[in-house]
Amino acid sequence: MVFTHDLDFSRLLALTHSTGPSVIQVRTEDVLPESIGSIVVAALRQHHDVLLAGALAVIDLGTTRVRVLPLR
Repeated sequence: MVFTHDLDFSRLLALTHSTGPSVIQVRTEDVLPESIGSIVVAALRQHHDVLLAGALAVIDLGTTRVRVLPLR
């Protein structure tokens, strides 16, 4: 599983139609643990099974969007 703030991982998943690894992409300006820790933990708990199978999770302060791999 890749945890990133960079958009390149999701682009690579889309271009290669890869089935893994899962990517958790945080899209906030402040990526300090005290700012995003609780929303990241909540997203991991909520989407645990699909992330183990292969998915892209995009997390921001208001929502989490999850897409199963491979991306189409």
